[in-house]
Amino acid sequence: MSTLRFHAIKETFNRKPVEVQEPERRSAIFGKNVFNESAMRQYLTKTSYNSVMDAIENGKKIERSVADHISTGMKEWAISKGATHYTHWFQPLTGATAEKHDAFFETIDNGQSIEKFGGGQLVQQEPDASSFPHGGIRNTFEARGYTAWDPTSPAFLYGTTLCIPTVFVSYTGEALDYKTPLLRALQTVDQAATAVAKYFDKSVTKVNPTLGWEQEYFLIDKALALSRPDIMLSGRTLLGHSSPKGQQLDDHYFGSIPMRVLNYMRDLETECMLLGIPVKTRHNEVAPNQFELAPIFEETNLAVDHNSLLMDLMDKIADRHNFKVLFHEKPFAGVNGSGKHNNWSLATNTGVNLLGPGSTPMKNLQFLTFFINTLKAVNDHEELLRASIAGASNDHRLGANEAPPAIISAFIGSQLTDVLDELEKVTDGKLSPQEKTDLKLNVVGKIPEILMDNTDRNRTSPFAFTGNKFEFRAVGSTANCANPMTVLNAIVAKQLIDFKQKVDKLIKDKKMKKDDAIFNVLREYIKDSKRIRFEGDGYGEAWEKEAKKRGLSNNKTTPEALKARVSKESIALFEELNIMSKVEVEARYEIEMEEYAMRIQIEGRVLGDIARNHIIPTAIQYQNILIRNVRGLKEIYGDNFKKFGGEQLNLIEKISHHIESINKGITEMIEERKKANKIENAEKRAKAYCNKVKPYFDDIRYHCDKLELLVDDEIWPLTKYRELLFTK
Repeated sequence: MSTLRFHAIKETFNRKPVEVQEPERRSAIFGKNVFNESAMRQYLTKTSYNSVMDAIENGKKIERSVADHISTGMKEWAISKGATHYTHWFQPLTGATAEKHDAFFETIDNGQSIEKFGGGQLVQQEPDASSFPHGGIRNTFEARGYTAWDPTSPAFLYGTTLCIPTVFVSYTGEALDYKTPLLRALQTVDQAATAVAKYFDKSVTKVNPTLGWEQEYFLIDKALALSRPDIMLSGRTLLGHSSPKGQQLDDHYFGSIPMRVLNYMRDLETECMLLGIPVKTRHNEVAPNQFELAPIFEETNLAVDHNSLLMDLMDKIADRHNFKVLFHEKPFAGVNGSGKHNNWSLATNTGVNLLGPGSTPMKNLQFLTFFINTLKAVNDHEELLRASIAGASNDHRLGANEAPPAIISAFIGSQLTDVLDELEKVTDGKLSPQEKTDLKLNVVGKIPEILMDNTDRNRTSPFAFTGNKFEFRAVGSTANCANPMTVLNAIVAKQLIDFKQKVDKLIKDKKMKKDDAIFNVLREYIKDSKRIRFEGDGYGEAWEKEAKKRGLSNNKTTPEALKARVSKESIALFEELNIMSKVEVEARYEIEMEEYAMRIQIEGRVLGDIARNHIIPTAIQYQNILIRNVRGLKEIYGDNFKKFGGEQLNLIEKISHHIESINKGITEMIEERKKANKIENAEKRAKAYCNKVKPYFDDIRYHCDKLELLVDDEIWPLTKYRELLFTK
């Protein structure tokens, strides 16, 4: 194994940046491999084109006869670009994307053949989906699952395959993917937000939630990754002593990008341009060999699809550049982990960002309405929001280094806090003309001026307002954005529906003017949501005590956090909004619990294997070297040998202690794993893995890492942190 380590290191010495050909102008190739509006105008009839656009903009159904025309145009476009196959591209509950490729090729009479792709093949497919997670919705013998075309996300060409974004549902209609509930949530928040936006502008007919994700990741040399079984099998290092130099000098963040990495980024960005993914920003992150890329904001459904596609692209292009991408939230202990900040806002069809302050008091009242309603939604559903980002890998990140804590709170800045404090004093009932004028001129009217220099500087907040959007920072780097976006849009939709009902009731029953009614409801929401606002440092016992006093949840592990998914309140919320049924919610809960247990099980097995089959034999090998050394000293110095061999004897004893502790820990961990495996209930099994199995990991790692410091570097089998993090 040590030979493999040094061979891998030697291989990295010979790496050269892979040559990359970039276009002169990225705008010239943007969306070239996407069946977008431009391609549709060229390949579709006017009727077909209008039908697709009506489906995208208004959610209208596409008739099967029209679908035949669309499929023909889509096929001709794809074949003209070298496509040989097509696939329904979907996002099952595995967290990855899925695809089954079928050729356009069909045989006909007399040994002839044609390229064929009809409306039926475009609109719906029936993959054998029995092996995908379903949470008990289907039996294995009822393996039919249906993929159905989502026209709101354009088809694209990936290699020689036409990829058609689709939803994935069971034979009985339940959602088996991330996209279906997301689409339902987006439709619901569109309707709710549009109704409220009409208070301020009657011409608003549609509201699109927008998303701008920030993808953080680590890049390490492929040879070094292959030398680490834990990285290859679990996505993170399960052991390894920290490097003497980590991120303490802050010399990596925004530093010069290494040439191999830069060429990888350039190659990736070119592919993104072709696929219509509008990536814009790239830079070094805080930890060594950690990086980030971010796109321009897009409509949420499309942004989610683009992020899923991007992660697949990153893996494939990394291989071309002899890199391994690590998306795990905490691949290395002792340095920053990786997140996927979700920047969320609401935009009207009239081009207005509803979370952006305006130039007039009326526009600012609109901003405050959506701003305060979002805070109220987060306040009322903070535990469900925490559940939406739960996962075995994100548990390692939340609360570590610069990552947000597991407690959901919102940061809005001191100036906006002052504005809300002023609004809290609004008179109960009808406002006097003087009070209304004072509010509009001196409180609401000054918001743009306030926000000018009030950028967010609290990097530990899980949910921060950053000028014209909310940034959900607690989302993990491996996550499918659909999960948190479904929940966030659902809770905001519910909140806006309640808000409109209250305002309308005050207007009708109390004969209030619209502005008075809005101010009155917002005043109560400000009071009700005070506990969620936190401007301080989100770490340590002080905040945990304060959060507990405020009644905020502090679910530090996935099994704890996921319970909120199946609470009566959560199920009622999803059912009321027609986003998910009770069956769908409970199925997802079971799937996520099962996945958690399996991930901890895999890590436990890998850790036990490495510790017993690599670390202990190496420690014994070094111990034997020391023993031979002591024997030699005894032969030379006789009874006086301890004077010269005392340190060696001390090392021999220390190594024995660590070996004994590792073996004991692994034996006990295996016994707990066996007990957990016998538990049939997914929730109880996940809790057993969390509370009984996982606690052994740190102790086993501690003793392995101590041995790394004691054993001769020449025979140590695993590539070390200094090599993984500082090999460029």
